[in-house]
Amino acid sequence: CGGTKQSPINVDTAQAIFSPDLRPIQLSGYSLPANKQLKLKNNGHTVVLDLPESLALTGGYAQQYRAAQLHLHWGSPSGPGSEHTVNGRRFAAEIHVVHYNTKYDSFSEAMVHPDGLAVLGAFLEVGHGENQYYHEILQHLHEIQEVGQETLVPGFNIAGLLPANLKLYFHYNGSLTTPPCYQTVKWTIFNQTMLLSHHQMSVLVSTLRSPEDQLLQNNYRPVQSLHGRRVLASFQTTPSVKHSPG
Repeated sequence: CGGTKQSPINVDTAQAIFSPDLRPIQLSGYSLPANKQLKLKNNGHTVVLDLPESLALTGGYAQQYRAAQLHLHWGSPSGPGSEHTVNGRRFAAEIHVVHYNTKYDSFSEAMVHPDGLAVLGAFLEVGHGENQYYHEILQHLHEIQEVGQETLVPGFNIAGLLPANLKLYFHYNGSLTTPPCYQTVKWTIFNQTMLLSHHQMSVLVSTLRSPEDQLLQNNYRPVQSLHGRRVLASFQTTPSVKHSPG
């Protein structure tokens, strides 16, 4: 997993470049009926929810991408576990919704091409109330504690797992964060965080087991060097002279 465009990265908001060309992310087909069953699996690294190809990114990217799966990264009761960091700060957890370019026939074909993948990332933090959307996943984790176990989850509005504000985000070119670490991902990291209850977060970090039959915790990759890559922002992160009118 060497390479100069690896993920995750630390987003330094002072260095991010405001790009007015970054349009709001638009989701299509994300609201699924309850009779649409989704496979939820413990793959030994994380919890994965398979998504139907009817879910798509229709705005914010130059090309169309369809969904493949989503998964989470987390820490432990003693510390946070998001993959990306912002100004050096690590959040409690992070969700990744993985999509592939519709010009390719499958995820596995797309993932080797430079424009193959698009991943939406959002940070999770502990707030006050229960998050009803995350509840749809978390309530099933006890059914898939062991590696390789899977269960079926009734469809729900997948968009609820992501921030309401899809206009504010950071964008950069990077990689998958697990082997084979292909450098084919156009990353979108939302600025707005998602809130889970304290109980929900503890279920996330203390339920699944690893291939070594330990608790599956701290399943995040360390931050990688930018190697000169630019991080774009869809909004002005720091008021500075260069963006002032005229």
